[in-house]
Amino acid sequence: MTSWEAKAAAKRASTIAKIPPAWRLSTADLQRAKDERNLTGPFIRGFLTDSVNTITAKDSLQLVESLRRGHLTAVEVTTAFCNTAAVAHQINNCLHEIFFDEAIERAKHLDAYFAQHKTVLGPLHGLPISLKDQFHVKGVDTTMGYVGWIDSNLGITDPSQIHKLESQIVTELLSLGAVLYCKTSVPQTLLFGETKNNIIGQTLNPHNHNLSCGGSSGGEGALQALGGSTLGVGTDIGGSVRIPASFNGIFSIKPTPERVSYRNSANTNPGQNTYRSAVGFLSTSLGGLELILKGILSTKPWLKDPAVVPIPFRQALFDEYVSRAEPNGSVTHSKQSLKLGVLRTDGVVQPHPPVTRGLNVVVAALQQAGHLVVDWRPPPQRTAERVHLSFLKADGAHDIHSHLGLSGEPLIPELQESFRLKPPMGLLEYQHNTLEGLAYEAKYSDYWNQTASDDGQIVDAVIMPVAPHAAVIPGKYYHTAYTEAINLLNYSAVVIPVTKADRALDAIDSDYRPKNEIDQRNWDAYDPEIYHGAPVGVQLVARKFEEEKILAIAKIVFAALEEARNRKDD
Repeated sequence: MTSWEAKAAAKRASTIAKIPPAWRLSTADLQRAKDERNLTGPFIRGFLTDSVNTITAKDSLQLVESLRRGHLTAVEVTTAFCNTAAVAHQINNCLHEIFFDEAIERAKHLDAYFAQHKTVLGPLHGLPISLKDQFHVKGVDTTMGYVGWIDSNLGITDPSQIHKLESQIVTELLSLGAVLYCKTSVPQTLLFGETKNNIIGQTLNPHNHNLSCGGSSGGEGALQALGGSTLGVGTDIGGSVRIPASFNGIFSIKPTPERVSYRNSANTNPGQNTYRSAVGFLSTSLGGLELILKGILSTKPWLKDPAVVPIPFRQALFDEYVSRAEPNGSVTHSKQSLKLGVLRTDGVVQPHPPVTRGLNVVVAALQQAGHLVVDWRPPPQRTAERVHLSFLKADGAHDIHSHLGLSGEPLIPELQESFRLKPPMGLLEYQHNTLEGLAYEAKYSDYWNQTASDDGQIVDAVIMPVAPHAAVIPGKYYHTAYTEAINLLNYSAVVIPVTKADRALDAIDSDYRPKNEIDQRNWDAYDPEIYHGAPVGVQLVARKFEEEKILAIAKIVFAALEEARNRKDD
């Protein structure tokens, strides 16, 4: 065993050792989990008590309300989620860091505050929130999937500051009353649509163990799918909160990058800020996304981070859009219906049958609710993917290799070709690509504006795939343009779950003829039996800094979906 392998093995063992003995599973139970296709729902609940399952069945809003009314204590809630997260990690390998003891101590402090003041500390009082392993918590490692940063904080070069730095968003969460208890798994480099690294290996999809949980906030998605969290913080530079949300059947929001603070958080190639990574959120409910975004913005993050634009949560904008529909998603007669574009394919890689069916389900529900849906044919997303990817690789992978060099660990096999060391991009090429990106933004904006030319109403938002597949067979994620194009545009996006792949409904379309080599590889990878049970989500996209608007529209779209399901069941 080499030194980096030994260090990784020791880290894995120390993480398991932090799980209380009462919460550890037997060898037989662990083997059962390996043999099980779907670890969610009844399977994981079988390892937990009824009282724990009752608490973790609640969503974020229900939990904060129960805490506010004193129906639950912070210790009860925190203990339940720590217990569930411990089991989730043992059966699905989704945590990098465990600090349950500190979380329970924090919960005791919050309960004492509540007992003394008869009120909550803030809007997130007592709510356990999980963190992607990019955010610094005092006293806790931040490895970001690199062996060389075990026992340290990724990005910290001054030894005297190890474990002492706190990310701004962590400070904000604590000020709002949140309880932080774990950090979730990420892929090595972050620049991968799956979750795999040399420390813990691979995190798979809890709904279907044949498939990936997505990346790079993949551990977040997997933990939430297993009930070990209702709300978590992630990041997104190429789809990294949207992909795991879609693959794991939960919700996420990717804001425009300068809306939420990235200050004092770890990142890959942090000097590349032409197309910045965005801090985003994942949740088991839309209400959770609204709760955390509203809470974070209430702290005025722009006062401490000059990169954040000074825009508070615009409640009036949110309310204006919500008022355009009834609670069941149908059009309010005194208001204008929503006008939504739908991108069914980017013309490069055709989505698999479950994704196409998911789009059709959303469109049918919206039309049934009285909203207008039109086809969306923007400038080619292939251009956006190419330009965006050039910036992610602009440094020739020197930042990545500097972190690998700390331990001598290799790139994982899936990334060895993509991130082999190369000379950095030259300045003139960098500037040329910047201009090409700006030109694409302008063309896309012009296209969006002209949607008002036929009826005087501009498209409010766009419905599109998150990926060309429902989750993905590990190693077969060939095309990322569906998410990367939105990062190049810096648009706001929310992901909502729609359905699950079904072998009976999603047969292979034998008449389809792939358009190119990547399309062929993606199409050949589809197997209705392997994909059966995989979640399917869609992303809803609005323009820059329209987070309140897209959250409100997502609320309407999801309500229309629920109404359509209820009618079908009646």
